Amino acid sequence: MRGNFTYYNPTALYFGRDALSALALELPNYGPVVQLIYGGGSIKRNGIYDQVVSILREAGKVIIEDSGVMPNPTTDKLYEGCRIAREHNVDLLLAVGGGSCCDYAKGVAVSAWCGEDPWEKYYLRRELPDNRVIPVGCVLTMVGTGSEMNSGSVITHPMQKLKLGPEFGDEAYPKFSILNPVFTYTLPKYQMTAGIFDIMSHILEQYLCDDNDCTSDYIMEGLTRSLIHSSRAAIRDPRNYEARSNIMWTATWALNTLVEKGKTTDWMVHKIGQSVSAYTDATHGMTLSAVSLPYYRRMLPYGLTRFKRFAQVVWEVRPEGKSDEAIAWEGLAAMEAWMKEMELVLHLSELGVTEEMLEGIAAGATILKGGYKVLTRNEVIDILRESM
Repeated sequence: MRGNFTYYNPTALYFGRDALSALALELPNYGPVVQLIYGGGSIKRNGIYDQVVSILREAGKVIIEDSGVMPNPTTDKLYEGCRIAREHNVDLLLAVGGGSCCDYAKGVAVSAWCGEDPWEKYYLRRELPDNRVIPVGCVLTMVGTGSEMNSGSVITHPMQKLKLGPEFGDEAYPKFSILNPVFTYTLPKYQMTAGIFDIMSHILEQYLCDDNDCTSDYIMEGLTRSLIHSSRAAIRDPRNYEARSNIMWTATWALNTLVEKGKTTDWMVHKIGQSVSAYTDATHGMTLSAVSLPYYRRMLPYGLTRFKRFAQVVWEVRPEGKSDEAIAWEGLAAMEAWMKEMELVLHLSELGVTEEMLEGIAAGATILKGGYKVLTRNEVIDILRESM
């Protein structure tokens, strides 16, 4: 393990079929006013809304509704949520939904009582909160982002064509998160597979970035093998509890800051994918799947040792009679075959990206230095073009 680090994660997780019962145990820790955050209404159709509201009412809570959180929450929605939180002086932000609802809740948590424009302070200048932070709780209905156990919050500014996701520090972690795999059963296949690839991408951003042989690498190899196995089972039977529970648990551990310890981390695929979403409002996981293979093909020669290990350990590529390069390339080919099996988006044109957008998308993708090679802006454009 390289360097010194501290690992701290204050989120309490409640996992399993009966996890929602823990909500009643948590609610006495907070004041009477709860801002109930959710998306387009699917939780009303599948009954989760009624279950949550019943528990809130039994606890004597005042419920302030904040619905309509979109898959890529915008600054306008953030400002609306902040206004609601201030006007009602809410004591708890309860996000019921997927990663977008959780991200949005954390954005509201740090922004509601901010003395200036939170987009400028937190998203552009990436400062940490120095004002009152409202506690957040999550009831997860879609997996992939890991937002239920980290302090990140991804928000899109449509006018500026920017999608940014700073981390807000310890105070912004959800105080508790409720993870019932059954709540994910009704997701459409497109959303399920997008979430699966988001998980995969989180792991790869922290694994395909250096040649350090550390405990984190072994954990990630196990997580990835589990994800591949469970994804295939979930495609065959979306109500396979074992598969859906393993996917949900893998998603949490892929991005709760544990496996990044001792690593440099990359995150360029996410920066490029987020910029694509800022232009197209496309589903996050699918923007990642569209750009990943062109990106990693470009990185492979610079990280050959790790790509070879990835091929052998994760994709079970046999090395006999093959060069290191052949083994590594076979690993990427195996990943591509799995992506096709999942029916993931492999071309940006499927997401509405046009040639005219490429320079703007590249300009919105922050260049990071944690990967095997620091990209130039022109190389980002080349990757986007190869992704078309």
